[in-house]
Amino acid sequence: MIDLKYYAKLWRLLQEWMPQLLVAAGGTLQMMGLAFVVAAIAGLFLALARLSRNRFVSGFAVAYIETVRGTPALTQLFFIYFGLTAVGITFSAFQAAVIGLGLNGAAYLAEVYRAGIQAVHQGQRDAAASIGMTRVQTMRHVILPQAIAVVLPPMGNYSVSLLKETSVASIISAPELMLRARDLSSEYYMPMQMYLVVALMYLVMAFPLSRAVRYLEFRTSRGR
Repeated sequence: MIDLKYYAKLWRLLQEWMPQLLVAAGGTLQMMGLAFVVAAIAGLFLALARLSRNRFVSGFAVAYIETVRGTPALTQLFFIYFGLTAVGITFSAFQAAVIGLGLNGAAYLAEVYRAGIQAVHQGQRDAAASIGMTRVQTMRHVILPQAIAVVLPPMGNYSVSLLKETSVASIISAPELMLRARDLSSEYYMPMQMYLVVALMYLVMAFPLSRAVRYLEFRTSRGR
């Protein structure tokens, strides 16, 4: 038998929860967007360093990528938020989350960029060299524009993963959706209902990104 009183109470609670959860979801999207920018920019520099002929520069990039990919993102967040205070460097929880998730993602996007750059045929480099273009000019005007079609779909997939990974930032009390859900769950003692609502909110936020990735994959596959 359906308990109408229970569902009426749940509906009233949802009306109390949703304004707070929507504000927190906005914080999650902001965190994801900023972390993605950090990851995209830092990842490109890491990829170029990884492909450098300078052994020191290339070795540094390899060491960074392997270290970050080989350690948990949560450990990296703890290091940035708690560990760096020992040397006088202090970040807010939100700043630490953006930096930590961004630098973590940079290691993964660096390999995506590298794969895209190496996917461009060697003949393109030879043709650019034959008309007197430098390596920097070749990379900027010939290689990178062609590599974009290869790297866009996996970058889109990374953005979907990053949206979900922002939930890790709740451990350091960064203002985002999972932290607000945890607080409300403790206040109302309804964890199953709360986390179900939050899961649906993540799904709603991730769905447009997933569709955009599908569209990018379709367009780039047609281009190739």
